[in-house]
Amino acid sequence: MEKFGYYETIGGGCGAGDGFHGHSGIHQHMTNTKITDPEELERRYPVRLLAFALRKNSGGKGKWNGGDGLIRTFEFLEKMEITLISQHRKETPYGMHGGSPGKKGVQLLTRGNGEVETLEGIDRKTVFAGDVLRVETPGGGGFGEPQLF
Repeated sequence: MEKFGYYETIGGGCGAGDGFHGHSGIHQHMTNTKITDPEELERRYPVRLLAFALRKNSGGKGKWNGGDGLIRTFEFLEKMEITLISQHRKETPYGMHGGSPGKKGVQLLTRGNGEVETLEGIDRKTVFAGDVLRVETPGGGGFGEPQLF
């Protein structure tokens, strides 16, 4: 029997452009969405949020640096089905005009026995109490040749 459904969008790093650095940990090109507060997430659902932080150095370097992605880590407190729909897991967020690409995103599922699975960008799994999902969102690409001074 289904007890709940939950959908969350997790921001990432925005690419840099001519004259500006990309923003870190942001929902770019999305409206009417915001991330769920940890207290509300844990109150309503059988999960514990273990980490929510910027993914340092995930943005591409350049004259103008790409923004850093995010890390969001969940511990599951009971058996459930999860589905992930994500982007930039196979291809890097590109840099432009000599800027380097941002890092690809990755999802790691650590089972209660310590076994670690790398999940696909679009994936579905059954998780159990004690399993931990770490979502690392992509960084944005850099713009322009890096300055060497």
